[in-house]
Amino acid sequence: MTTDNPFLSQHDAVCPSWLLDMAQKAATPRVAIARAGAPLPMEAARDATEANIMEPVFTGERAMIEAEAEKLGWDISQFQLIEATGEQESGQAAAMACGEGRADVMMKGQLHSDTFMRAALARDAGLRTGNRLVHIFHITHPDGTKSITISDAAVNVDPNLETRKDATREVVKLLQTLGTSRPKVAFLSATESVLPAVPSSVEADELATWAKAEITGADFSGPLALDLILSPAAVATKKLTADPVAGQADAIIVPDIVSGNSLFKSFVYLSGGCAAGIVMGAKVPVLLTSRADPPAARMASCCLAAIVNAANKNS
Repeated sequence: MTTDNPFLSQHDAVCPSWLLDMAQKAATPRVAIARAGAPLPMEAARDATEANIMEPVFTGERAMIEAEAEKLGWDISQFQLIEATGEQESGQAAAMACGEGRADVMMKGQLHSDTFMRAALARDAGLRTGNRLVHIFHITHPDGTKSITISDAAVNVDPNLETRKDATREVVKLLQTLGTSRPKVAFLSATESVLPAVPSSVEADELATWAKAEITGADFSGPLALDLILSPAAVATKKLTADPVAGQADAIIVPDIVSGNSLFKSFVYLSGGCAAGIVMGAKVPVLLTSRADPPAARMASCCLAAIVNAANKNS
């Protein structure tokens, strides 16, 4: 990445090698790509297929899909192609393929996010489980040695307490699947004190109390401001060293989409981290990719889907 803005990272994001290794050891999932006939989804599908972490199931206009594959010099004749016209029909085709067991992962292609998510949530698609759908970003530092997980930064605009409880469960489950034996989860606010004038602090305290009682195999703390989530120095200064999460959090549960989205983009654009995104809570993993996602982020998201799919099938 090159930029004249001194605040932006000069690192090009790289898919973490350990994440790719985990995905390659898992069973290769069949990924239904909703409206695949565009450069970005086809490039992502080719790269993930060549890395042996995806078997694509294309949905959309056949002519567009085949034309994009030809531009890449990629022979897709061995893969399933479900012909569909337009965004809505292509989204429905991908969702139905997953709901009926003909695909293991649903991935967004060239269609609007709201159309894609409506297809995933449609009752006749068979992807609903009774759980709330929550979006999780798993962001790895450029050197690959440290990661942080954030929920929810893309799906739930103003999540109530029950939605954040589901997000907490899903984050713990994901981190344990990725090898973190005892995840440390922080509930974000602007302060470490419970202040009635700061509703997120009151809710974070309630969520932390609930999580400690209801979820085993993880540590929880809240409310915590961002400095106390990330910085051991800030933790020492404020004398919170006895807190099992402060300064060493693996995950952050945010109070709303603005804080989550801003936080995720800060980690990506300021540190150069690689963000793998996944929607949890449906019958299958759902990949809500963005046109702004670099190739490394798309690959990392496909890795995450392969790992989660294998874990779900083994549970």
